[in-house]
Amino acid sequence: MMLLQKLCRKKVEEDCGVTFTGRIKDKNKREKLNYRKGFQADPNFLQIWEKIKFHTKYNVAYHTSDLITLAAKAMKEMPETKKPSVRSTKNEVVMGTDGISGKLLSDTIAPDYGLRFEIPDMLAYIQGKTELTRSTILDIVKKSDKISELLINPQMFMDNTTSTIKSVLYELMIEGIKYEKIGSKMYEMSLFNDDEIEIYLDNFTHTVVNPEKTIYENYIPLDSNVENQFAKDCETSENVEFYFKLPNWFKISTPIGNYIPDWAIVFKGEKKIYFVAETKGEGQELLKSEKQKSNAAKHTSRILMK
Repeated sequence: MMLLQKLCRKKVEEDCGVTFTGRIKDKNKREKLNYRKGFQADPNFLQIWEKIKFHTKYNVAYHTSDLITLAAKAMKEMPETKKPSVRSTKNEVVMGTDGISGKLLSDTIAPDYGLRFEIPDMLAYIQGKTELTRSTILDIVKKSDKISELLINPQMFMDNTTSTIKSVLYELMIEGIKYEKIGSKMYEMSLFNDDEIEIYLDNFTHTVVNPEKTIYENYIPLDSNVENQFAKDCETSENVEFYFKLPNWFKISTPIGNYIPDWAIVFKGEKKIYFVAETKGEGQELLKSEKQKSNAAKHTSRILMK
C-alpha cells in the first residue's frame, strides 16, 4: 500500500509540476499557535492596524472604445485556431517485483474526426463569460479580422476569444480602479483569537525567536521555503521594526476577485507601512489572474496607507 501511495505521489508530481516535499503532515506534530500576549497594545502593531482595519470599496471606469481597440489587437495575436482532433492512447499496466509501472502501447491522433458541428451563438457565449454587450463583442471580433476562424473550431475560438477579451478588460479595469475606505465597516481586533488555532509543524514553519518584532509567540505557519527565509530575514534584520503574516480573513476586493497579500512590514525610522504582495518560490510563478489581483490591490494599499 505504501509503495502504491509513493508511486501515485510521484506520478502527480511529474504530471502537475508540484512537489509534496514539506507538505506531508505528521499528525503527531500538531501544535497550538499562540499570539504574543499583549501584541494588540504594541505601538508597532497599532501603527499597522489603524491603517488596515478599514474595509474598502471600489469603482471602475474605462472607455469602451479603448477596450474594442486593445482587445481586437490582442485577438490578432491569439494562437492559431486548429481543427478539432481525437487523440487515442493505449497503455498497459505492468506489475513486477519492483512495483507497478506503465507501458505505452500506442498513441495516435486523428487530425480531422469528420463530424459536423453547428455554429453556436458566439455572442451569447462570450457575453455570458464577460458580461459585455453583444455590440461591443461584435465590434471586437470584427475588428480583429479573425471571425473566419469560428468555422474551423467554434469552441476553441470562443474560449480563446473570451480569455483574450477578459485579460484586456481586467487590465483596463485595474488602470481605472478607484478605492475608498468604508468608514463604518472595520475588521474587529477579536479576529486575532488563538483559542483554538492548531497547526501542523513542517519544513516551512518558522519558529519565532524574537516575538517582540511580530504578533506571534511561537510559530508562523508558512507555505514555502521562500516564505520561511523571508520570515527569518525580517526577524534578524536590524532595519525591520515589525512584521507579521497577514491572516486569511484580511482580503482586498478587486474587480476579478478577492486578494490576500502576504505580509505587513514596518521599517525602522519610517512611518510608512509596506505590504508584501507575494513571496513565491521557484516553481511557484503567479498565474496571470493573481498578478492582476495583486496589481489591483496595490491601489488599495495606497488608500489604506495614507
